[in-house]
Amino acid sequence: MASLHDDIRTLKGVGEARAKALEKLGVRTLADALGFFPRAYEDRRRSYTVADAPPETPVCVKAMAASVPVASFVRRGMELLRLRAVDETGTLDITWFNQNYLKSHILPGETYVFYGRVSILGRRRTMTNPIFEREDKQGAVTGRIMPIYRLTAGINQKYLMGVIAQALESCGEQAPDVLPASVREKMQLAQARYAYENIHFPRDEQALEQARRRLVFEELFVLAAALGMMREKRTAGCGKRLTAYPMEDFWSRLPYRPTAAQVRAVDEAMADMASGTPMNRLLQGDVGSGKTLVAAALLWQSAKNGRQAAFMAPTEILADQHYVSLTALLEPLGVHVVKLTGAMKAAEKRNVNELLQAGLAQVAVGTHALLSAGVAFRDLGLVITDEQHRFGVEQRSALAGKGEKPHVLVMSATPIPRTLALIIYGDLDISVLDELPPGRQKVDTFAVGEDMRARIWRFVRRLVGEGRQVFIVCPMVEENEDLPAGMKSAEAYAKTLQTQVFPDLRVACVHGKMKAKAKDAVMTAFAAGEYDILVSTTVIEVGVDIPNAALMIVENADRFGLSQLHQLRGRVGRGRHKSYCVLFSDADTPDVKARLGIMTKTSDGFKISEEDLRLRGPGDFFGSRQHGLPEMHVADLSGDMRVLKQAQQQAQELLAADPALEAPENQPLKERILTLFDLHADTFN
Repeated sequence: MASLHDDIRTLKGVGEARAKALEKLGVRTLADALGFFPRAYEDRRRSYTVADAPPETPVCVKAMAASVPVASFVRRGMELLRLRAVDETGTLDITWFNQNYLKSHILPGETYVFYGRVSILGRRRTMTNPIFEREDKQGAVTGRIMPIYRLTAGINQKYLMGVIAQALESCGEQAPDVLPASVREKMQLAQARYAYENIHFPRDEQALEQARRRLVFEELFVLAAALGMMREKRTAGCGKRLTAYPMEDFWSRLPYRPTAAQVRAVDEAMADMASGTPMNRLLQGDVGSGKTLVAAALLWQSAKNGRQAAFMAPTEILADQHYVSLTALLEPLGVHVVKLTGAMKAAEKRNVNELLQAGLAQVAVGTHALLSAGVAFRDLGLVITDEQHRFGVEQRSALAGKGEKPHVLVMSATPIPRTLALIIYGDLDISVLDELPPGRQKVDTFAVGEDMRARIWRFVRRLVGEGRQVFIVCPMVEENEDLPAGMKSAEAYAKTLQTQVFPDLRVACVHGKMKAKAKDAVMTAFAAGEYDILVSTTVIEVGVDIPNAALMIVENADRFGLSQLHQLRGRVGRGRHKSYCVLFSDADTPDVKARLGIMTKTSDGFKISEEDLRLRGPGDFFGSRQHGLPEMHVADLSGDMRVLKQAQQQAQELLAADPALEAPENQPLKERILTLFDLHADTFN
């Protein structure tokens, strides 16, 4: 008997070559095939007459083959197969390109159902490259709701449907039912076998809706339960209770007043740290919203309580920037700040470690170097990580592990919709900085085509002549034959700009494939004004603070998500100079125009992220999956919020009754959670 864990090659028609192609889609086992859900559906149940078929829309047309298909050669490598099909309302001229083998599949006098787009040329109605089947043998590719799958080279829809149908027949009865029966019955959800059958091959709209509702609920319920267990484990422990000192003692020493959002975020965090439960909070704020000041206030509170704190940034240059700004804020208040990065000399690192172990330094600002085995704190009470999505869960835990249940604050400058935050950061409490400090520059944004290139280059020269600096961002590091023509690569483009466009200006290049030391050296030189133009990939997306940079140019802007474009735009407008962002794209589709148009109309990162979610779906907001949470396979976070809330409510009720999922009916759920988060299984034990 077949098992869900059987290799996909056990199915008929799946040899080594096809297995490798399927592996690119993530399909290695029969269970993977069952869980490879369609990305869309086409309703092919209705057949039109030739005259009634709506033009330029994929439809089924029922017509009789009026003759034998006729093949003809147009030129070398181009062969046409033509057929005239008729019904009582008219004639349909059908053409296939390079599919001469179909000639033997069509018999004159037989009626077929053709699926394709009908075009009207004068009085003629035509169809090109339709799929078809005989009227009396409908059901394979017409006469049904058709699943549409994501494909890869060597795999077509018909073949993939066959693979999944075989998997369902072989082990559909074993389709995992991880929902406790009590939850499934209460929410009136379909059985697992029914759901898997009808998500792939729905009998009708109602069956598809029942299947989808069941699987969406299951996906969100498993995730909500997993995050609930994480939260329960965190809040069950006792943390060190900090005394909340009056914040006015801190605010009054600043040359400016904090925003209401900053005051609120500090109050929320201090309530956590004074509660006796370890804080685990996300501080989410748009570019320039003042997260560093909130962090400084909490570092001051930690030091006032006699505790030490660690502040970890993802790169050397960001760590340097934070060290400078935090030292300026905290040293006058008697808080000793030290820096620890990989680039420091051994003697410098040793000196910092001695200060930390002796408790003579209250705050350590650094990179991953803070995680080194030799780094020890006398009494670590607070951990802050900047740009949370750049760190894995393990790294955050490793730093926190250098203290005894320290309070943890993670900061992100990537605004994401609260709906998505509920999923991605479901184990964290969330504070949002939703207003900008006074004096932050508005960046004028323009979406332009190649016809504006010469004008933009003149603008670059004018700004550089005024003493400003310019970022130019490309989607690629180096030339790649597999990517579309016209795609800009950072390395080649930097050379072209230096030799052909701006030979009299100073052009540098930085990208993610460079070694950290070389990358930081270029960034430091640019920050010091040694270069006029920095050509880069998205390595400069977050955190880099160059107040003199006044122009951000993004090449092939249609290749980036809106949230990513917003982050890139945030690299300019950080000083007193008027700043601009230019988005180059020659993609002339309505979708691209709409997306880039949003960037020209608003600078609100949260509005932009909501639009990004609506237009693209959740996708991967961060360009990596380092936050460790699973990809959504069937749930649509922009449309399934009602189900998400139901799933979270049911998960909360279940965990309240059985926190460790010990009950027999909850064992499949517990196993799924441990499998889903296998990299972090110890989190749930």
